[in-house]
Amino acid sequence: MISKLHKPKLSTVQIINMSIGFLGIQTGFALQNGNASRILQTFGADVEHLSLFWLAAPITGMIVQPIIGYYSDRTWNKFGRRKPYFLIGAILTAIALILMPNAALFTAILPPLLIGAGMLTIMDASINVTMEPFRALVADNLPSSQRSLGFSIQTFIIGSGAVIGSWLPYVLTHYLGVDGTAAEGVIPPNVIYSFYCGAGILLLSILWTVLSTKEYSPDQLASFEDTALEVETIAKHRSGLFAIVDDFRTMPKTMKQLGLVQFFSWFALFMMWVYTTPAIAEHIFYLKDGDKSKLYMDAANWVGVLFGIYNAVSAIYALFLAKIAAKFGRKQTHAFSLIMGGLGLISIFIIKDPNLLIIPMIGIGLAWGSILAMPYAILSDSLPAKKMGVYMGIFNFFITFPQIVCGFFGGYMIKIFFDSNSVYGILLAGVFMLLGALSVLRIKDKI
Repeated sequence: MISKLHKPKLSTVQIINMSIGFLGIQTGFALQNGNASRILQTFGADVEHLSLFWLAAPITGMIVQPIIGYYSDRTWNKFGRRKPYFLIGAILTAIALILMPNAALFTAILPPLLIGAGMLTIMDASINVTMEPFRALVADNLPSSQRSLGFSIQTFIIGSGAVIGSWLPYVLTHYLGVDGTAAEGVIPPNVIYSFYCGAGILLLSILWTVLSTKEYSPDQLASFEDTALEVETIAKHRSGLFAIVDDFRTMPKTMKQLGLVQFFSWFALFMMWVYTTPAIAEHIFYLKDGDKSKLYMDAANWVGVLFGIYNAVSAIYALFLAKIAAKFGRKQTHAFSLIMGGLGLISIFIIKDPNLLIIPMIGIGLAWGSILAMPYAILSDSLPAKKMGVYMGIFNFFITFPQIVCGFFGGYMIKIFFDSNSVYGILLAGVFMLLGALSVLRIKDKI
């Protein structure tokens, strides 16, 4: 038997360079999360239908990520293995970021609501093309002993990008004097310019990673691979969709166990992203007298600040995640984090002062930081290196499926059971986050 080489450790600077592209990806993702509901409602979407429009993200992710993962596993040229995919995805995402808030300009073709939803779909597909290879790149380049650190650094960078994206509209209005209001049916200038800034940040950060990071060739990865993880299946005799289906059928047990955790976690996150803006606007800001249109924009801008806070917490938390997981175990760390997130979401229901909403963002930030790191750290140790990309893409199914379920049924649940009171969607999200914490304890993990 040919002996396998140990994969060399990378320096902290190398890990940062490898992950810096996520700064731009998450800036764009945060702009979408914080403003898509506002944009769609401006174009005429009802609260109970918002989750249906948001289905663009999980559906495109479910389709795109396994395909990109499959082909990136089999790509090797002068540009690299993963890098060609996230570079192309970044260019497409930047175009979508520029077009989405300007959907009203294309009203001669289609109603702005449909165009806005279409831009949301294009943006999501492009982000997924960019995002999936980044997950695989960390697992490709790092030995098992550094993967918790690698995903933690990646989470820190993700959190930093999300802070930038979440706070851009607020900063442009309150510190740079950009108008944050607009006529009915028109997107405010601060949102439009925020999306332009996000497009620029995305392209620059992706180029940084492309130019500063080297990739191992498939032969080099094979020489590093742990023979205990070298699992061959019938998929080696097939190609394309058949191979993806076979890989899905023969996925490692750890991935199946993580699937339930991901279902609860991402159902909760989807509810939070879709309904936080209308929930806070209705539950807190609409209790005041005055111009409700202006109050809604104030609420939406404040939600951007709150989202930035939970992302900042997740970024800071990520710096300590590797050490915490090494001491207490990865699944225990993840369970604790999800409990904090669940309690944070539930507490929003009883808070009446918008300034006090900062407190639940701390718990949500702990959960988000762990969700972005711990499942991937646990999963990567159970995957064969030759199929790291496709399995990371397949794992995205456990992220997208709960969002699709929530998208189809979440809005109707709120309409039928809660009289279209969207704050109950946030309460339900908290309950699902707690269920996710309970399901973590079933996982068998090496650490």
